[in-house]
Amino acid sequence: MLRNQASDLIKYGRIKTTVARGKELRPFVERLITIAKRSLTAEEGSIKHVNARRMVAVDIVDKAVVKTLFTDIAPRYADRKGGYTRLLRTGFRRGDSAEKAEIELLGSEFDPNAKTKDVAEGEAAEPKPKKTVGGRIRQALSGGGRKAETTTKPKVDKSAKGGKRVTTPRKAGGS
Repeated sequence: MLRNQASDLIKYGRIKTTVARGKELRPFVERLITIAKRSLTAEEGSIKHVNARRMVAVDIVDKAVVKTLFTDIAPRYADRKGGYTRLLRTGFRRGDSAEKAEIELLGSEFDPNAKTKDVAEGEAAEPKPKKTVGGRIRQALSGGGRKAETTTKPKVDKSAKGGKRVTTPRKAGGS
């Protein structure tokens, strides 16, 4: 579980979990980042570089996550001595009252307005008409703006379908 949470934290930058799990996860992830930082000073094919990747690959199986750790995250914390994660307590879980928390990598702070700005700009450029009940009724009464040939379906000859259908119920009890 700790390995899966560590790989998700590296992949997404923040995860939601309980406080107890988050406290166990912090030193685990920080150790991985410290190992990845060691490879920054080494050359690409040197023993130090390869050994650091192997030590991290023991704990994290996903190669894409390991690559992200070495290419993006470790250089971000090159000047930092430690404390790469933050644990934010978010309240209590409803079912069992366990204390919830969000653990995040520093530098990947969540900006709640980032998506809304992009969406707001897109909506301002192209406003969509609201689909209300009154609007749908007016559209249906006015013909809906559709062509007559698309609304009418060709009639199918019922005798060609297979003849007369029997509507009597089956006997109860099987056979």
